[in-house]
Amino acid sequence: MSRRFFGTDGIRGRTNKSPMTAEMAMRVGMAAGQHFLRGDHRHRVVIGKDTRLSGYMIENALVAGFTSVGMDVVQFGPIPTPAVAMLAASMRADLGVMISASHNPYFDNGIKLFGPDGYKLSDADEMKIEALIENGEIPLADSAHIGRARRVEDGRGRYIHFVKSTFPAHLRLDGLKVVLDCANGAAYNTAPSTFWELGAELVTIGVTPNGTNINDGVGSTAPLALQETVVASGADIGIALDGDADRLIVVDEAGEIVDGDQIMALIGTSWARQGMLKGGGVVATVMSNLGLERLLASQNIPLIRTKVGDRYVLEEMKARGCNVGGEQSGHMILSDYATTGDGTIAALQVLAALVESGKPASELLRQFEPVPQLLKNVRFSGGKPLEADSVKSVIADAEQELNGSGRLVIRPSGTEPVIRVMAEGDDGEQVKRVVERICDAVASAAA
Repeated sequence: MSRRFFGTDGIRGRTNKSPMTAEMAMRVGMAAGQHFLRGDHRHRVVIGKDTRLSGYMIENALVAGFTSVGMDVVQFGPIPTPAVAMLAASMRADLGVMISASHNPYFDNGIKLFGPDGYKLSDADEMKIEALIENGEIPLADSAHIGRARRVEDGRGRYIHFVKSTFPAHLRLDGLKVVLDCANGAAYNTAPSTFWELGAELVTIGVTPNGTNINDGVGSTAPLALQETVVASGADIGIALDGDADRLIVVDEAGEIVDGDQIMALIGTSWARQGMLKGGGVVATVMSNLGLERLLASQNIPLIRTKVGDRYVLEEMKARGCNVGGEQSGHMILSDYATTGDGTIAALQVLAALVESGKPASELLRQFEPVPQLLKNVRFSGGKPLEADSVKSVIADAEQELNGSGRLVIRPSGTEPVIRVMAEGDDGEQVKRVVERICDAVASAAA
């Protein structure tokens, strides 16, 4: 049975359009609350949000839903997604909720749910909640047992204290000039406070949210402002978070972008040398560069690949007992510290390595030379073009051509009618030819 509302990262959509309406948010609160009512104790849900204008509407609707079924609600206001996960576990909550559409524009929003252990909900839990949303009769609490809601101010402080505890105790950031871009999002307050308290000289951008400027020309998906500011200010390094601060990218002192693959390489190899790497490898998705795989292999560290999506990375990490995983896009999951991606914690690991090495960021963060990689999308209007014999034949030829020198990843998008064609290999021209041949075959089959 396929899920109607939940995607790979909660429920997401254009605000005031189905499914991201106030009515749906209230229904989600009722259904999720009912699903997690277990035992006779006073049940508690913690709610955080990013800085979108629609966060007020969605939050109030969720509060109405949760309290109507008898759950108490603790509202923390704007805090990062990983803070919600941490607080759900540390406060013995029955459920955690983050209101965010991550790196999307302000007019989108989303609802992410975390269980009492701080992990994103399983597919089974999401399916049961969906069934209640669509078909279930959700019993309401009697008048004497309606939940209470309160807004508290210590969520940010708790999170800042926790994040600082993940930074090596013998190190400081004194003398390090850091440009920090918070995307006008959820970490606009917590991340600058964290870095400053650890001694960094800070230049900040994207820290003046107004409800509509989240991810607008700032943040990890719009790094130009960060690149320019790093160079202009003579900073040692730049860090950009996304709207809910569960991922990051880094910019070196020359203004060059460092993606998640290089960050995984740095942390994975560093932890391996220190005897900290668990599970026998590093977990990444099929999109991570072949250069990362080769670097890790040279140090006897396997790269374990999953489907695209941080939830699949985390599932594999839990299954294997790994403590380092992530995505090329900048989701970094360091499970010794966090139950989900945390851009601030990952940034602190990078900064710790920078301080200890004494090297410039451009040297430290160039762990491997990426092989040429090309990704193209082919839009189609219907049918299953990847099942056409003509497409299968071209793909088979391409795989044979790249055998030993490259890699091919072809997959349908999970959110739109698009086939994603990615190839990488030592010969950039060969990669380009292969991708174009496959795209032409897919387009012809879909015509």
